[in-house]
Amino acid sequence: MTGRSGIEALLHLMEMAFGQPGVEEDESQALLQNLAFVPEDAWRTLPQGGARSIESIALHVGTCKVMYADYAFRDGRLNWSDTEVQPWPEGEAPMAETIDWLVMVHNRLVEHVQDLVDDTELDRPRRTNWGDEWRTRSIIGAMITHDAYHAGEINHLRSMLGTDDRWQYIKDGFG
Repeated sequence: MTGRSGIEALLHLMEMAFGQPGVEEDESQALLQNLAFVPEDAWRTLPQGGARSIESIALHVGTCKVMYADYAFRDGRLNWSDTEVQPWPEGEAPMAETIDWLVMVHNRLVEHVQDLVDDTELDRPRRTNWGDEWRTRSIIGAMITHDAYHAGEINHLRSMLGTDDRWQYIKDGFG
């Protein structure tokens, strides 16, 4: 049996991109950290000319975690319209409950990765929800970059909506 150093590295990167408490690196670019600074009144607000709210992005991130986990690590029976995949319609997702749900579905995905026996499983082909097969490491990598991408998008929306975009810290000479 080979080691698990690759699995452990990917798990660490998953937690960094998502922003689970306890990751020793700077979490300011993580998804949860960016959601933590969203005021309730900005949750569903669209910036001028915008098409996505922070609420819709948060729901999208969670639904992707559920779908990727279901197809790669389970039986692949879920559809985008299932309430397990998206518990609230857009425009009706309570902010605090949505963030709690995001943590829960992220933790489920992490558990699947933790359950991998060794690094040889990272090269194993697994199903995707769009019908292709990808190596396990590529599916996990996609989820890591997905969290980071949408964390930046949420930060940008906060900036456009005039809320705290977390750059003041840098502008004040602390970065």
